[in-house]
Amino acid sequence: MRSERTRQTIIVAYLDLAYENSPRMPTAAETAGRAGYAVRSVFERFPDMHSLQVAATDYALDQATNLVPPHLADGDRQARITYQVATRGRVCEQWLRLWRALMATHGNSKELELRIRKARELTIARLEVSYAAELSTLAPKGRRRLLIALEAVTDTECWGRMREFFGLSFEEACAAWAQAIDRLLPPTPPG
Repeated sequence: MRSERTRQTIIVAYLDLAYENSPRMPTAAETAGRAGYAVRSVFERFPDMHSLQVAATDYALDQATNLVPPHLADGDRQARITYQVATRGRVCEQWLRLWRALMATHGNSKELELRIRKARELTIARLEVSYAAELSTLAPKGRRRLLIALEAVTDTECWGRMREFFGLSFEEACAAWAQAIDRLLPPTPPG
């Protein structure tokens, strides 16, 4: 139990540093110092820094998933768009710096590639539930294309551009996404 708490503390320290230093990933010494342990403690729990990065990514994905409340599948179109956009915005706000660090370092790791794929697939699954009524009017190929476009529009990096480069507030960024999604979706079928 104590070893698991130490492992968790190391992961959280690693993530805190990754958020602060993005896109540079933390070193073992930095992580150990932030966690309040010796470097030896890091390597007793993780065979190498890559293993720590994978564990930290898994932890962050779980945390991001926990940020997402149950889907609002009912309700009118605007309510569903507003809910989905605000939820996705909160996840992106939390995840942006780690996502950038992950994107900068994932090329050499099959495990990290799989985590990135998982994150994108989770986003697509949420979009599919949120906009099931509108998507039901499309043929499978058209539905898949629209889901891919919606995932691209609501990508974490897109959020970062709106917030940092264009200086939009959280509310303004959500409004931009809501407008784009509303225009991309086909008409909501009656009833």
